[in-house]
Order: sequence, then structure tokens, then C-alpha cells
Amino acid sequence: LKMALYSVRDPQHHTAIFLLQSVRFEQPLVFAGLILTAFTLIQARLRGRMLMEVSNHFGHLLLSTGNKSEMSVGYATLYGDMNGGLNLIGDLYKLDVFALSRWINSHAGRVLIPTEIIDKEPSAELAPDQKDSDSLPTYPILDAILRLAIEGGALPASDVATLRAFLANVPISEVERVLRMITRAEFKRRQAPPIIRCQRRAFGIGWRMPIAQRFVPSAEVLLGLQ
Repeated sequence: LKMALYSVRDPQHHTAIFLLQSVRFEQPLVFAGLILTAFTLIQARLRGRMLMEVSNHFGHLLLSTGNKSEMSVGYATLYGDMNGGLNLIGDLYKLDVFALSRWINSHAGRVLIPTEIIDKEPSAELAPDQKDSDSLPTYPILDAILRLAIEGGALPASDVATLRAFLANVPISEVERVLRMITRAEFKRRQAPPIIRCQRRAFGIGWRMPIAQRFVPSAEVLLGLQ
């Protein structure tokens, strides 16, 4: 990547590399006694900037990397990992991505996707010891909530019953939190690259929700408690 950027012979590219190398998180940026969590997004945006520069220079199409779990709750960075012209996995939930990765390795008969990436605890790696579970429910729980919330009306009754049974012991407050995250992330999804549809309902043409609204679906209705 460095060689590709330096080949462009543009001082801005050198600056981007310098900034990326200079970002360190041992000393978090602090203002008025508060740690600025937005500072951790600098790395993602610099990475996205450089990948777009490479894409523009060589004429390649940059693929965005957000999966459906992340895009549903806004766990993605505008002008960072959301950069790109097409998203191939945007309609695959996180667990689907893991399963597809294992299938690709098995089908190829060799390790194309390092198993360390598949097996390690999910993390955006934007801060020391950061884990997705610091901000989100575990992915089995999150994906089950999202399937009900996004595709529930299109799922067979047996699938809905299975998902509701799986979520029976999940606190209502956790389900409500995820539903609020889905609603509040609409502005990000409107700025995302086109997504290849794989599920019964995908973001894009199959999902039309207002950006500015206060409606949040009922967790009780979602779980079949009303």
C-alpha cells in the first residue's frame, strides 16, 4: 500500500501515511477531562482515505467491508470503512460472514482467509484491547434480534418462533437498545455503497425508513410478548 501511494508522487499521500503512522492510543486525546472517543476514528478515516486514493489512481473499484450486523446498528465509520463503490457482504450478518469464510477455506482446500481472523474476538482494533462486545451484544444475540427486526415479516413462522425462543432470556432493555441503534443509524446507511442482496430483506430498495424520526419498534411485539 505504501509503495502504491508513493508512486502517485503527491505530497498529500505522504502526509496521509505520516498521520496514520503517527496515531497512537497510549495517550488518548483528552479535552476538559473527557476522553474524546471520536479520536479513535481517525485511524479508520485515514485508512479509508488511502484506499480511495489507490482506487482512484489505479482505476480499481474499492469494496466496502461493513456486514449487515454492523450496518444495522451503525457500527461503521463514515468516510472510513464505509468508503467504496460496492458492498458484497452488506446483506450478510456477522455470523454469516464467519460461516462463509470457513466455507471458502474448506472449498479451496487451503487457508485463503487466515483462521486467526475468523476465530479471534471481533474488534474494530481502533483502541487498545477494544472489543465489539464493549459496545454491542454478542453477535449470536445481536444477529437474532436483527433478523427479527429487519426480516421478521418475511421469515417462516418456524424461524420466527426459533429466534424468539433463543432470545427468551435476553433482557427487554437490551432488545430495546438494539432497536434504537437500528433507527438512529439510518443516516449512515443512506450514505453507504450499494449492497448485494442475499437475504429476504436488504438495506436499500427493500428498506425505506425516514432519517429523522422518533419511532422505535416495540421490543415486546418483536419478541411476541404482546
